[in-house]
Amino acid sequence: MGKISRRDFLKAGAGIVASIFLPRYFTGSEVKSDKGPFIGVAQGNKAKLVTGAIEQIGGIERFVKSGNRVLIKPNISFAANAECGATTSAEIVKQIVQLCLNAGAVKVIIVDYPLANTEICIEKTGIKEALVDKTKVNILMLSKERQFYEVEVPGGKALKTVKIAKELNNVDVVINVPTAKSHSATGVSLGMKNLMGLIWDRNIFHRGNLHQSIAELATVVKPHLTIVDATRALTSGGPGGPGKTVILNTVIAGTDIVAVDSYTTGITQWYNKSFTGRNVKHIVAGYELGLGEIDTEKMQIKKVEV
Repeated sequence: MGKISRRDFLKAGAGIVASIFLPRYFTGSEVKSDKGPFIGVAQGNKAKLVTGAIEQIGGIERFVKSGNRVLIKPNISFAANAECGATTSAEIVKQIVQLCLNAGAVKVIIVDYPLANTEICIEKTGIKEALVDKTKVNILMLSKERQFYEVEVPGGKALKTVKIAKELNNVDVVINVPTAKSHSATGVSLGMKNLMGLIWDRNIFHRGNLHQSIAELATVVKPHLTIVDATRALTSGGPGGPGKTVILNTVIAGTDIVAVDSYTTGITQWYNKSFTGRNVKHIVAGYELGLGEIDTEKMQIKKVEV
């Protein structure tokens, strides 16, 4: 598939935003088949988890090409103990950054919109560990309305428009890197929920139909790849913790954000109960909008021990 320009990749004009962040380097057969979407799952040695998971779905080179600018969206929004699972592990982000650079990325931008003091979030999460090459990698903590702009949500019921980060318009590849955690308002917070760190006004979501809003946001901001940090899952007390943390030493990767979220929901108990993706309203809403597969038996799950 030929490369298209960044300007064509994301446009704010009415009626055209539905194509935002469609994977450029994939054909449908490369990310899914008649048997459903591929999900890569790696378990074991934390230092090898990201490579292991991504290799199950074709390797980082299928997503990142030489000369690309890459945006990585972890959850580094809380001033929490990094080991409790409220934020994405800096080590996992570092592995992704290094893979992108190895694939030829000329710039990697780590982006989030923190809920707490920016400097404290950076310190507590240890995210500076991911700055493996300060000439090519930087951290952008969003904080001002001018860093966002408004796009329409075609066919939106809960959302008609939403203000998203302008930085999305300056990159070639978007990699979504949530941590696996519980959430008091949404049950779990995974890939779809993590995209809320790229919008200006989160209160709008909470004042309306939160679950439908999360799903509709995923119709206009579509990461090329979602990688869930499930090295440790905050299974209660989320989103900020403290709570019960379960060590899973697992990373899950895929291009189908609904499938990734649905699969991840089933890998551990939440609030001491077992759930599937069909028990989480925003995952169901995403499935009903046609954003991906929700039933694990319809996915091609490829597991590896590393």
